[in-house]
Amino acid sequence: MLYSDAMATAGGAADPPRLAVIANPVKVDMTDLRAAVAAAEREHGWGASLWLETTLDDPGQGIAREAIEAEANAVLVAGGDGTVRAVSEGLVDSGMPMVLLPAGTGNLLARNLGISVNRTKDAVATAFTGQDHAVDAGVATITREDGTEEAHAFVVMIGIGLDAKMIAATNDELKKRVGWLAYVEAIARIFKDVNAVKLTYTLDGSPERSTSAHTVLIGNCGALPGGVLILPEAEIDDGLLDVVAMRPRNLWGWIRVGTAVVWENGVLHKTRVGRRIMAADKRVRALRYFQGRHMTISFDRPEDFEIDGEGMGLVTKLDVRVAPAALIVRIPKGERERL
Repeated sequence: MLYSDAMATAGGAADPPRLAVIANPVKVDMTDLRAAVAAAEREHGWGASLWLETTLDDPGQGIAREAIEAEANAVLVAGGDGTVRAVSEGLVDSGMPMVLLPAGTGNLLARNLGISVNRTKDAVATAFTGQDHAVDAGVATITREDGTEEAHAFVVMIGIGLDAKMIAATNDELKKRVGWLAYVEAIARIFKDVNAVKLTYTLDGSPERSTSAHTVLIGNCGALPGGVLILPEAEIDDGLLDVVAMRPRNLWGWIRVGTAVVWENGVLHKTRVGRRIMAADKRVRALRYFQGRHMTISFDRPEDFEIDGEGMGLVTKLDVRVAPAALIVRIPKGERERL
């Protein structure tokens, strides 16, 4: 339920709108955040905000549903990628606007939306004055080794293979000190021991196909930490998932992958002439791209799986679909046209 000045009850004026704040207290300066929210409440005539903190037992899904049940008018999410993903999972198809206060290492959704990082006052101002934009979510149903299934929402991308093994091998303490550069250390350490993933897949009901790849990424957004554009066609509101399979055969193949990501995706893809040059190149590519709405993948053996940068253990099967316009993100005024 969104607030409007025209809202009224039988007995008179409607209650003032109020914000729900879901914060990861490990990532956020709670004193600074509370002061900024209180100032905005007074300025805009909103009621006292509902404050909810994440815990190990509830990283965001459950308390997001609390905010919905309390009929808050928007949810300000203050935390890292894990908190954003968990809260998003709780808000899917709710119609509740979500405002991002990024405060983690990657902040991938915020960066893909062009939202500034670690700016408390800007994020709080957006919660009270921004405009709403519907974006897609992904839903991945994973099958474990024992046959049990779990469904998880994601807002950026999921990964199998080298990508997921890198997440699993990343040193958490090093990540706190140097940020996303800790992933570089992890990948250097495990690179030689990672074998190609053998898999069978279908895309939008196509016949089953078998292939192998060192990494498979399925994304709702295209950019990785450091601004690396891995899925150049990905748009957060197009009702499609973008898929890339990395299939280098040797060192030269990995060099081709790096060239494709940095030069082709980062430079050529941005211009019409550059896209023509890419289309004229008939070499077998180390990167293969797909788009679709529903993909299933089965693996020859259990494989590491990650979702929005969070390691999720081993899986034997994935069923991934897009949930079009399933999330409402509140962004600064004037930014919706850019998206």
